[in-house]
Amino acid sequence: MKKTILQPAAARAVVPELAATRHPDVWVYRYQHDANGWTLSIATHAEPGSQKLSLGGFRIAPDERVQSPGFTTDHEAIGLAMGMEEKVHWSRVIHVGGPLTLRNITRICGGKCVLEPSPDARVGRPRDAQLLDWAVQCFRDVEAAGGFYLTTGQDLGHGVMSDGKTQSLAYLNAQYKGSVVADTSRPTGEGNYQLLKGMLRALDLDLAGATVGLIGAGHIGMYMIDRLRSHGTTMLVAEARRDRRRELEAMGIRTWAPDTEREMMALPMDALVVNAAGGTLDRDAVSTICANPRVKVVCGSENLVMPDPADANRLRDAGKVYAPTELGGMMGYLTAAEEYLSHLAAQPFDVNVLLEAARRLDTAGYEATTRVRNGGFKESFEAAVVGLYGGVDG
Repeated sequence: MKKTILQPAAARAVVPELAATRHPDVWVYRYQHDANGWTLSIATHAEPGSQKLSLGGFRIAPDERVQSPGFTTDHEAIGLAMGMEEKVHWSRVIHVGGPLTLRNITRICGGKCVLEPSPDARVGRPRDAQLLDWAVQCFRDVEAAGGFYLTTGQDLGHGVMSDGKTQSLAYLNAQYKGSVVADTSRPTGEGNYQLLKGMLRALDLDLAGATVGLIGAGHIGMYMIDRLRSHGTTMLVAEARRDRRRELEAMGIRTWAPDTEREMMALPMDALVVNAAGGTLDRDAVSTICANPRVKVVCGSENLVMPDPADANRLRDAGKVYAPTELGGMMGYLTAAEEYLSHLAAQPFDVNVLLEAARRLDTAGYEATTRVRNGGFKESFEAAVVGLYGGVDG
């Protein structure tokens, strides 16, 4: 097994945007299994020897991400770690989380694990156990080498293993307690829902009479759909999987395939919620949204959603309130953190504590959107949050 450590300057060379963030130092521990063709990059904001908790999911990169322009495990892990650090930041500013997480919030920082497997070792394929065993070796080594605690869990690429019964996260957790098993999609979806509800309420829009477009109908998207159905919200959904589109159409929900989602974005809707695999809010998509006179709210929890961060200003200039997806997606990391800390404290973990905590996003969404609206859209959503709750973490 070959290990390479990228220092912060080298990480900034891989992802130049890192230099402009509020916490620009990231370390990358890259592991390569040359015989099997596997590469695992573990990116973290935890300084060596800091004993911090590095939070971020374990992504087994899907083929579509591996084939995307510029993909490397280093690049993907650094970008996702940046997003995780933003989630940590916003959770501190808004002061949201389970009781154990809030008690330990100053020890927590953002990180991410990204693994590029060989085709025969993906979860559900013959060599998946061998791949995950190797990942555990890397997790143990990075804790010893880096002097921090790695806490990782649900992300893309996980599911039922080749034995037909074992969940990949459960397999990892049995060998490595830093790999948590909680279904983070429920609290993440609840956070999405609460944030959307609060933002629309600030614009005098009720979910019962609203039309909401959703990009992505995976675990988080389906949670949102179930929540919105209970209000009678009209929904328009873009989803890659044909079987999921059929399922939604049987429920009376109009759907679009990825190659036609721009058409959906141009239709009359009050809000757009993005929960796909990444890159949804590219320049063309943002132009389409800006040209849609009815859209007032853009939110969600998608990672790496906006290739050009400056496009957020275009949305604001067009009179749209855009809540960063790092803020909308914070409940997933908070769930993993609470589960891990509960284990260390020998206390039972109850996911309902996080579902209740997510209500805080309704308040934040309402108050920040109200401030943006009253200020004539001169202030970004992020600036409004800081103005309301303070600009210092804690």
